[in-house]
Amino acid sequence: MLGSGQVPLRFDGKVALVTGAGGGLGRAYALVFAERGASVVVNDLGGNIKGEGKSSSAADRVVEEIRAKGGKAVPNYDSVEEGEKIVQTALDAYGRIDIVVNNAGILRDRSFARTSDLDWDLIQRVHLRGSFKVTRAAWNHMRNQKYGRIIMTASSSGIYGNFGQANYSAAKLGLLGLSNTLAIEGQKYNIQCNTIAPTAGSRMTQTILPQELLDILKPEFVAPLVIWLCHESCQENGSLFEVGAGWIGKLRWERTLGAIVRQKDQQMTPEAVRDNWERICDFENATKPKSNRESVSSLYEVLNKLDAERGVSANPTSGTTRASTSGINPVGVNLAEAVGKKMPVTEYTYTNLQPILYALGIGMTTKDPNHLKFLFERNEEFSCLPTFGVIPAQASMNGTLALVPGLNIDFTKVLHGEQYLELYKLLPTSGTLKSEGTIADILDKGSGAVILLDVHTYNERDLVCYNQFSIFVVGAGGFGGKRTSDKVKVMMNPPNRPPDAMMSDVTSVDQAALYRLNGDWNPLHIDPNFAAFGGFKKPILHGLCSMGFAARHVLKQYANNDVTKFKAIKVRFAKPVIPGQTIETEMWKDGNLIHLQAKVKESNEVVLAGAYVVLEEPVYKPKTNGTSMRGELQSDLVFAEISRRIKDVGKEMVKKVNAIFQWDITKDGKTAAQWTIDLKNGSGELYKGAARHRADTVFALSDEDFMQLLSGKLDPQKAFFGGKMKVMGNIMLSQKLEMILKDYAKL
Repeated sequence: MLGSGQVPLRFDGKVALVTGAGGGLGRAYALVFAERGASVVVNDLGGNIKGEGKSSSAADRVVEEIRAKGGKAVPNYDSVEEGEKIVQTALDAYGRIDIVVNNAGILRDRSFARTSDLDWDLIQRVHLRGSFKVTRAAWNHMRNQKYGRIIMTASSSGIYGNFGQANYSAAKLGLLGLSNTLAIEGQKYNIQCNTIAPTAGSRMTQTILPQELLDILKPEFVAPLVIWLCHESCQENGSLFEVGAGWIGKLRWERTLGAIVRQKDQQMTPEAVRDNWERICDFENATKPKSNRESVSSLYEVLNKLDAERGVSANPTSGTTRASTSGINPVGVNLAEAVGKKMPVTEYTYTNLQPILYALGIGMTTKDPNHLKFLFERNEEFSCLPTFGVIPAQASMNGTLALVPGLNIDFTKVLHGEQYLELYKLLPTSGTLKSEGTIADILDKGSGAVILLDVHTYNERDLVCYNQFSIFVVGAGGFGGKRTSDKVKVMMNPPNRPPDAMMSDVTSVDQAALYRLNGDWNPLHIDPNFAAFGGFKKPILHGLCSMGFAARHVLKQYANNDVTKFKAIKVRFAKPVIPGQTIETEMWKDGNLIHLQAKVKESNEVVLAGAYVVLEEPVYKPKTNGTSMRGELQSDLVFAEISRRIKDVGKEMVKKVNAIFQWDITKDGKTAAQWTIDLKNGSGELYKGAARHRADTVFALSDEDFMQLLSGKLDPQKAFFGGKMKVMGNIMLSQKLEMILKDYAKL
């Protein structure tokens, strides 16, 4: 946003070339350059992220988008290894070249031991050689016109390294070295070269990062830095910037003061290095050399001091260790900052499609007619499976956990250890749910840290469900924290007896590919190469998918697939399932608590341990004193009697009535109680609260008038026309209530 009196940065008359501009970052750069007056060459080979294939459609779409807004652009479909052709496109179309943004890239991630010559060579050719070829083709034109702006695209992987990206990180850091040299050589010709290390959503990250994180890391949040660095008024040169999510930081080298580890005219020894190691690595009062000249000059200054040295004195602090601040883990966990921290609220908007995809993802099929209520949106009982409640909450783990201060951890070492889900209301089959995550506690398990993430999910103001994610971070333990917490939702071992019931399902070989459509895009579950990084021979099934299989086994065995009976579930993920294997769920009933253990049938290995499901009590039980928190209602006794009678002859009434009735009982003008008589589903039931399935008829009247109605002192028609009783829905079904209220409600 421009402030008062600020002049916008324009590029009228300038020609900008952006490689890899068919999408992501490149597209964002091209659009902004064009909006600000530049003529743009949109280069994109149109291949996939591995550098395979070719298509003109990607570049054409961006060119059309620019032209539709009145901008100037031409496409180019050549590989960056043919830099001369790409630059010639600019010269043919516009007669000059002023700006080059080297953005094109591919990925061929492999662990170092598995990296082939082809994996290495392709990455170097596209990233490093490609940037060299395009820039060299433009270089002399920039020199002759005494003007040029060049951007190299590095990566945090190149700066810091990253598992499985030896080829990629080597090329990316190589680009920084190339950029630094071009900045020096081009300076006298007014050619400036800078390097950026962006973090943003692109074709290379969209299948890995969750949507919530992609929304935070939009390419549009990187483009402003590139635009500024390429403007003629910007004098920045030879610099490196990290950028993403609206944040920009400049990086520079830092060097310790070091130590002289040899004495004049004496042999230098490894023991001298050992004895001075703390001084060598101490960054206190560190220097920050800005150039090769400064680096060499500092070395000469040290050498000149050698004559004055009479030996290497011991560092006053040697032999001591710096005590860490209480609560701070050397590997990146700060309890004081992290525990209790609330994360940004995330929104999950969905239609009927998402609950259906979830049901398919956890193995439901139209082969079972009882599954249709979860797979067909027009089914009159269309419902969300209870464990769908983990889906809207996942964003707090996937997207926002990385934003928590005090959690400077390696997220490639994060494992999902345990999961707890509790439902408070039926999950809507569509809508927008908001979730808020809180770091409930962090435990020190020695070999790692356990982060307890509590997530509360709301439908407007109503709390719908609560999740607790137990996240194990390998190697982050040993910070002296507690091992247990009263905030943990505990596990329960099954009884020491054979299971009361057992159910099994064969997972599809495509089960993980299907389940990931629910939003968990981790390539561990679909890419064999990525799975190999984690030590798996094949991609594995999501732990939450295995949980979904076990949960629906319990739902079918003990609740007749009635989602209203499902209250909570807790599981520990013991071992993974390979898609195609059989999940076998063993169940033990203990009242409304169902212990469960899931195994892979083929190997007999336990995959879900210490797990259980809590079911709701299905029938209303009146208080012994006949009162409630609202005060005594006479109608409570009536509904208690109806409940008892439905238990006795419910199946018979379901056949005769086939309807759901909801009663809203008022007292002093306010709703004091709601009751639902369900004579459509299962064996029929009465329960306290609004109808869980759509009610056919809803009655609203006072507690006193309800009793007058039952006693025959109040005529139903007079009550309706006189406004004492409101009826909504199918009024004709009310005639069937006579058999319920007169024959079975004996006071």
